[in-house]
Amino acid sequence: MKYIIRSLIILFIAQYSFTAQAQTKKERRQQAKYLSSFEGQTLNNNTLPVLMPFNRWIDPAGEQIYFGDKDAENHAMDCAISPDGKWLAIEGRYSIVILSAENNKIEKRTTLKELLNENAMNTFSGISWRKTGKDYEIYWSATNKKDKSYAVKATWDGKKLKLTKTFNFATVPPAENALPNEVCITEENGIPFLYVVLNGNNTLEKLNAETGELQWSVNTGVAPYGVIKTAGKIYVTNWAGSTPDENDTNVAGVPWGKAKVSPETGATREGSVYVYSPSSGELLKEIIVGLHPNDIISSPDENYVYVANANSDAISVISTKTDKITETIHVKLGEEENPYFGDSPNALTISNDGNTLYIAMGMDNAVATVSLGKNAATNSQNDESEIEGFIPTGAYPGGLSISNDNRLYVSNIEAEGARIPTVSEETGITSYNTHRMMASVSIIPLPDKMQLKQYTKRVKEANQYFRIALSQKMPRKNIAPVPVPARVGEPSVFKHVVYIIKENRTYDQILGDNEAGDGEPSLCIFGKKITPNIHKITKNFVLLDNFYASGKSSAEGHQWTDMAMVTDYIEKNVRAWFRSYPHVQDDALVYSPTGFIWDNARQHGKKVRIYGEACVPEFDKDATWESIYNGFKNGEKFEFKNKTTINPVENILSPNYPGYDSHKIPDVLRADAFIHELREYENQPGDQWPELIVIALPNDHTGGTRPGLPTPRAMVADNDLALGKIIEAISNSRFWRNTAVFVTEDDSQAGWDHVSSYRTVGLVASPYTRFDQANHTNYNQVSMVRTIEQILGIPPMNIQDATAMPMFDCFNSTPDVSPYISVPNNIPLNEMNKDLSQLKGPALHYAKKSMHPQFDHIDAGNDALFNRIVWFAANGKKPYPAKYSGKDDDDDDD
Repeated sequence: MKYIIRSLIILFIAQYSFTAQAQTKKERRQQAKYLSSFEGQTLNNNTLPVLMPFNRWIDPAGEQIYFGDKDAENHAMDCAISPDGKWLAIEGRYSIVILSAENNKIEKRTTLKELLNENAMNTFSGISWRKTGKDYEIYWSATNKKDKSYAVKATWDGKKLKLTKTFNFATVPPAENALPNEVCITEENGIPFLYVVLNGNNTLEKLNAETGELQWSVNTGVAPYGVIKTAGKIYVTNWAGSTPDENDTNVAGVPWGKAKVSPETGATREGSVYVYSPSSGELLKEIIVGLHPNDIISSPDENYVYVANANSDAISVISTKTDKITETIHVKLGEEENPYFGDSPNALTISNDGNTLYIAMGMDNAVATVSLGKNAATNSQNDESEIEGFIPTGAYPGGLSISNDNRLYVSNIEAEGARIPTVSEETGITSYNTHRMMASVSIIPLPDKMQLKQYTKRVKEANQYFRIALSQKMPRKNIAPVPVPARVGEPSVFKHVVYIIKENRTYDQILGDNEAGDGEPSLCIFGKKITPNIHKITKNFVLLDNFYASGKSSAEGHQWTDMAMVTDYIEKNVRAWFRSYPHVQDDALVYSPTGFIWDNARQHGKKVRIYGEACVPEFDKDATWESIYNGFKNGEKFEFKNKTTINPVENILSPNYPGYDSHKIPDVLRADAFIHELREYENQPGDQWPELIVIALPNDHTGGTRPGLPTPRAMVADNDLALGKIIEAISNSRFWRNTAVFVTEDDSQAGWDHVSSYRTVGLVASPYTRFDQANHTNYNQVSMVRTIEQILGIPPMNIQDATAMPMFDCFNSTPDVSPYISVPNNIPLNEMNKDLSQLKGPALHYAKKSMHPQFDHIDAGNDALFNRIVWFAANGKKPYPAKYSGKDDDDDDD
């Protein structure tokens, strides 16, 4: 069956590729529907291949091993083969897994709760082995995110993993977590020593591995990640390079410090490798490499080290004799035809003879095999290193290990996405949530040349690589304007795009009661009564019931909405969010070097205005929701100041529209600020309204049942009314005829959906978007960004939007400029949560939970618990979907 599905995929893609250059809109629509209807049927297949919600098929080679707690969001971060090749140690987010290399069976899975007797998570990578007599020692790093960070030492006797020692690291301010990561275990003069990088403290530590005694501690660059000892020296990679000089004007905030950043995008502009003396810790050399250097490994003869630069799509090769770069290997899928950033090389392993390098290509869902040249390997006969091909893996490979030069082990951070079903015992309805997924490891026999060639073709097909060529076609002359041009640079009927980003809802939560689409009413908790405007917008314009968020949480979601991709930093932090939760774009380590959608627009001559995205409002801490709302109703000015860490955003950020990360500001206040500016633009001569408008509209996130805030349904109603008023104002303006409005949730993490955990609300409104039926085409956030770019005549930013399908069939050829009329709210916006004194039982329990400091900010707390709170607020004692698939997540004491 697997191979039949794969053959169908190849056939469908090939046919679409052949005809996608069709000149007529009708042909494009037919082909888009042809492929997308098939894709839409496989979003929740449990049989490989499966589709991820960003236009990528997961079609891994070899055998797939799965592990994890089905009630959790599991990720496989790294893996390492034992010195004798008998065992594979896998570093999961919550556990250590030992797999037998003889039969590919999991011998033991031990959670950190069992091992350390507390809730903790493993960090980014770096699990390592040491053989000691009959047993093995295994080392790695973990943290409880509160007051403990440690390297862990355990023994493995072939049956049991036993904790023998933890090496504890104190947090050094301004860091909030010492955050140990990669470890290196060595023996010097018969004494075992442990080298540990502290990603939070920005230090390298050397300890006696037996006694735990600290030998020395030295400063590194910003956010050190990888460490290796080779050729008598210690090499450390620094995600953000060296600490900025005091006179450096291009710096920005990263958690617990600052980093050198690009003045064009605000992303980090430097990566580095520091070289140290093992005996003294003296810094011997600083080597500037590519951006966001991750894994670092040595050649078997110790003459070279290799560094994976995830944000440069390149590998730096360093001679250990000179400590200089001898070659930079650019690694891209289809390098000759692919000018776009975004393959994300992030982990490495090497053959025993030192001539073949294997590279985990995160965003390609593949491993690249590279034949090393004479400047990268001692005995190579090649002048330069060459990419031999690609091997398909699970989603976002983040760790590699090779055994006996015949088997490759790959830890897949995203595995196959969130696909664990929950089945109701009462209704039989299946539903999905983004925080339920298994982890996976791929076990792949190394291919011969013919097999590698077939694998490479498979990787390209899985990545829908054919669309790259379509994205680069030159615009044709004398082409009549259409809503979404076939080629970048051809004319559109639209001049302006309004892009609205909301917060955290599934399709079924809002539109599950809409009979025109594929909805499940039992999962609809904010239906037509609470969201009349969303329902009317889908009726007046178009209903999209096959639209998907590309990430699982807001920290991922705002990168997909703003950049059309996530960087390696996000994938390494996923679910744990050790350093930051960057839903408001306040961490320069997160950003793509190619920038955001607003950077892309400005670089191509478009005017941009941002309303509330990528900023946080600062205002009177004593203000309450009620005081702000009552002041707004009375016509009083709300005093605040937006703060952003992205310098290029400062000049295009509206000072009148408050950002978010606080539950206290009503969305109707935000809508009023936008409408006021819109009218000011209308009063100016000509058309000076910016071509790209980006709006954050966050209150459908809600604040749970916390006293002092409106009820969840009131906050969703506030969000719905604000959206309706914004679209009404635009449709009544003189800009309406040439304006398209796109709306998406940033993610779907705060609820359940019967089709997919990623399915969310996507809206399109324009004079050319008037349909009387639902659109079932498979689209996602990257499709939406690509459509915006296509309309504005700007090229894709990266490999993700370059291979996305524009939303062609959301538009027709005949305009209807009649305005949208918003619907009044049915729920009072000031319907407040009750005080604790008025509550008892579950209501009191969940109100107390809502008051926990973790929920002070949007998306800052436990998502699973918050889902329960919102579900209870909407449904009372109606059983929560998770009841049928595992334990509660809120069983701690009040």
